[in-house]
Amino acid sequence: MPERFEVGLPDGVRLHVEATGPADAQVTAILLHGWTLDGRSWHRQVEALTGSSDGAVRVVTYDARGHGRSSCMPLPTATLAQLGDDLLAVLDTVAPTGRVILVGHSMGGMTIMEYAHRHPAHFAARTAGLVFVSTTAEGHTHTVYGLSPRIARLIRLAETTGAGVLARCGSWRAPRALLRALQPSIRWMLFGDRCDPADIRLVTSAVARASLRSIGGFRASIGAQHRLDTLAALAHLPAAALVGDRDRLTPPPCAESIAAVLPATELTVCPGAGHMLMMERPDKVNGALTGVLSRVLAEPASHATPAGTGV
Repeated sequence: MPERFEVGLPDGVRLHVEATGPADAQVTAILLHGWTLDGRSWHRQVEALTGSSDGAVRVVTYDARGHGRSSCMPLPTATLAQLGDDLLAVLDTVAPTGRVILVGHSMGGMTIMEYAHRHPAHFAARTAGLVFVSTTAEGHTHTVYGLSPRIARLIRLAETTGAGVLARCGSWRAPRALLRALQPSIRWMLFGDRCDPADIRLVTSAVARASLRSIGGFRASIGAQHRLDTLAALAHLPAAALVGDRDRLTPPPCAESIAAVLPATELTVCPGAGHMLMMERPDKVNGALTGVLSRVLAEPASHATPAGTGV
């Protein structure tokens, strides 16, 4: 069973954290979920890592502010910049020493990039490997929802307008009955050719836990972020990037641009898969994760710098 606890942040927000594996493991893998989801989206990766690492890895998931079992937050802090700061706080609390691998899906990947941008010395001292799953370093540049550019512009306009309304709804959550009615739309937006009914239920449950403020509030920051220059400075790290060729939110050009600035990155494009690769193609994600992990474990522990060094 995972250890469950909370990390308190300076602004009063409390993050729900789950950790599996020994605290003195050689490497800690931090798994960051996507927008409107929560840490449960990684359950297949947590199971795979903790079942095969022989105690060499500690696996940590947490719910971002305003998501899952973490508390809601002031609207001005619904930004990727704040999520990058939150990641630093989680690292200093949960894994204050030793090497870490950062694994991010969608908004979680963008959070990693923001942490690297805002806290480069801390990032360099702690981070030994990276895995990017269905994410982007270019905001909504490539997001056309699998539709014509004209229709995509209309959808984006409606989406951003609606996000502004939702952001003002505070800690309220979407009614579960409404979300059940919207399941066909959620399935179309997030999944590819195949979708396990249990996965769509989990995603719907996660969206039901996200505050309307977080659903709406993070939209502007996600659309505007551009961090390819930040990634270019990380080319020395073992890394992997994965994307589904049916991903309507972060299509293959998003992963390709990440791989272009990280030339040592292993790029995997999954045919028929959508945005939820950790659920749709768990074997591919698990393989990429264990591949990066193996490369990190094979290296001398040169990244085992105490937290705070150089910050």
